[in-house]
Amino acid sequence: MRIERAGNVGAFVQDVDLRLVGAADLNALRSALAEHEVLFFRNQHLEPDDHLQLAQEWGSININRFFRAVEGYPAIAEVLKEPHQQGNIGGGWHTDHSYDVEPALGSMLYAREVPEHGGDTLFASVSSAYASLSEGLQRMLLRLRAVHSSRHVFGEAGGYSGQTEGRIGNAEAAVQDAVHPVVIKHPASGRPCLYVNPAFTLRFEGWSADESAPLLRYLYDVVGRPEHTYRLQWQPGTLAFWDNRSTWHWAVNDYQGSRRLMHRITLDGEPLSGLGSS
Repeated sequence: MRIERAGNVGAFVQDVDLRLVGAADLNALRSALAEHEVLFFRNQHLEPDDHLQLAQEWGSININRFFRAVEGYPAIAEVLKEPHQQGNIGGGWHTDHSYDVEPALGSMLYAREVPEHGGDTLFASVSSAYASLSEGLQRMLLRLRAVHSSRHVFGEAGGYSGQTEGRIGNAEAAVQDAVHPVVIKHPASGRPCLYVNPAFTLRFEGWSADESAPLLRYLYDVVGRPEHTYRLQWQPGTLAFWDNRSTWHWAVNDYQGSRRLMHRITLDGEPLSGLGSS
């Protein structure tokens, strides 16, 4: 198994069959994920049972309460866009499950069908973005917490309402909010990470939305800068495994008239601590 850095964030893992990983491989992959924040695997041949077995070796599975599941596999979310559909799922910078009290560790997204052109996914490192900030701004952010919610995205009046044709549902479950430190200590690497995102962060705790907006916009701009990002071009059989605590991602919606089918398994995480917490 060889691990080669992809660019500003992420790494390609070569010479590995994910159906056959053993304990030593898993330990190496855990270390690689902590270091590189997202791992890419080409030329995999995963049936749903293989995908599940891989995820279960890593940890417990978080069954998504909003996405439609693959038939017969409730733990695998189907991320699908048909040729006639205009809107896609995940078409903007976001961090999955930041609206949960215990946000997901990460997700394993496997490409089953991809368009001939387009349909890439962008990834951004929020640890790299935090490290680029001035010391003064870093110190101020350490004192802040932010409110996250799913209501405005997955709820009855949310952004996906009526736009995903059955691909997303269960709007009545979009009732939870969560408060997290703006700068977290990554549970595996120990690195400080900016834990806010454009999709699910509403405001800073104790601040109004209007007061929060200028600083949040600035932080979002920093994270999305090219020096913190990498663009993955999918191929059938590619699997991406990203860490939700240290990255953002964005599914680019530039393949109108083509079909894109992905299978996603999300792994349970843990409560997040601020940089100064034990």
